[in-house]
Amino acid sequence: MEQYRGKTVLIVNTASGCGFTFQFEDLQKLYDRYKERDFVILGFPCGQFADQELDTNDQIQTFCTLKYGVSFPMFEKVDVRDENAHPLFVHLAGTKPFKGFNPFHSVAKILIPLINERHPEYMPGDSIKWNFTKFLIDGEGQVVERYEATTDPIDMEADIEKLLDAEKTQA
Repeated sequence: MEQYRGKTVLIVNTASGCGFTFQFEDLQKLYDRYKERDFVILGFPCGQFADQELDTNDQIQTFCTLKYGVSFPMFEKVDVRDENAHPLFVHLAGTKPFKGFNPFHSVAKILIPLINERHPEYMPGDSIKWNFTKFLIDGEGQVVERYEATTDPIDMEADIEKLLDAEKTQA
């Protein structure tokens, strides 16, 4: 992560077959809009939630590029929760607690009952609950905010701009 020091970073755990996969489109728009201002999005594919990620890293890269034009960095497939969780996600989830899903989001009507009925073990604690959990990090590496899958990327834009403006003022 040292190579991203000084940049505003948005870290996202992604999945190609998720009901939130449409968020790639707005993530790319945010990246295009702010990358010249030292903003970067880092995507981390994950297949832990209902096995919604493709099998290989090459398949994931191809899907993201061809379907959504993703040009921000996409890393190899990782676990984001439980005993094999990547240390980055252990840190992120431990830094910013889970505050709940937005029950008014259109996909939440499917997601919340699905988790409650089939995966209640996901809910205790502050672990990652589903695909497209997002963490906003400042140029010093401090986790500023956590956004759940039910927060659309465009709804984070004001927070991103505020952080970019603050980073510019400090420079």
